[in-house]
Amino acid sequence: MMDREAGALLWRCRRGMKELDVLLGRYAAAVLPQAAPAERRLLARLLDRPDPELAGYFLGGEVPAEPEMAALVTRITTSCMMNVP
Repeated sequence: MMDREAGALLWRCRRGMKELDVLLGRYAAAVLPQAAPAERRLLARLLDRPDPELAGYFLGGEVPAEPEMAALVTRITTSCMMNVP
């Protein structure tokens, strides 16, 4: 069960690109219910970025300049790769 904040973040994972919807939505659904406040804040900051920038991170091999953001992108990508049937 998700609290209001987690639900709002999950809703923000709905983007203009289906690929981003899947990556971000799967990660958020799996992690947000038990995520620490710092993890939620970091995800919120990531979701503030425009879709083309996010697509570059997740689909284009670009790496965010901030180390903590780069680590989050890696966690999201790894988490989704592990859940692919």
